[in-house]
Amino acid sequence: MLKRTHYLALAGVGLLTLCLLNLPVSLQTQVKSAIGASFLPLFGIRAASDDLLDRAGYQVLPRSTLVDNLLRLERENAELRVSALQGADALAENQRLRSAIGAAPRGPWHLKLARVVGRDPTTWWRTIQVNLGSRDNLKPDQVVMTGAGLVGRVSQAGLSHSQVALVGDAECGVAVVVKETRDLGIIKPGQTLSGDGGLVEMTLLQNCPGIMAGQVVFTSGLGGVFPAGLPVGTIVDTRNEDGNVFTTARVRLAANLNRLEEVWVLQP
Repeated sequence: MLKRTHYLALAGVGLLTLCLLNLPVSLQTQVKSAIGASFLPLFGIRAASDDLLDRAGYQVLPRSTLVDNLLRLERENAELRVSALQGADALAENQRLRSAIGAAPRGPWHLKLARVVGRDPTTWWRTIQVNLGSRDNLKPDQVVMTGAGLVGRVSQAGLSHSQVALVGDAECGVAVVVKETRDLGIIKPGQTLSGDGGLVEMTLLQNCPGIMAGQVVFTSGLGGVFPAGLPVGTIVDTRNEDGNVFTTARVRLAANLNRLEEVWVLQP
């Protein structure tokens, strides 16, 4: 009985198909549109169900997981920014100057994330303490930075914690170069200005009339501690010293030393 019903249904479908094929073209179009419209609500229900399931899946994730994912993405973004700095500066590098001073080729930077865990109230703008030490392969003179630019260097490495001398501290003189003019200078150690962790003083090695506000300062690679091409800051203003024999400039640091929470240590 059941097979007979199937045969009758199949015959009915075939007969309906023959009828549709023999209809005029205009009438065929109208019939197809009507049949298609009858199925649209079903498609809409399916799409709405899929969207509801997707939303429910996101809501099931605990808040702690979402926060951890966000922090991980922020750290990865910071690391990518640091790597991009190296590539951008390499493209603009003055090859003639590097050949003249015999600078070694730059290799890739290997980064280790460290958390700032302490600051001495008496030297707030000059030193920080991080939660990595010799057991984490930290050594004195390793470079410390953020995704924005140079922070300083490791001055002392304990077993589990290290002290970092910030740019402008007496233990952190930095050889620099002005990107636009290629003039060389030095960030004076011990010259953090007016207790402001964002301003330092740069002395150029000669009178440089082309130096002006807005120009960008990078590490030059001279001295052997800081590799070339790390962003240091932007010139705020300049003045001539000792009868125009050399130029001094105030530099606004690229890294915000006031709000350091996590930093990157460059590994060899």
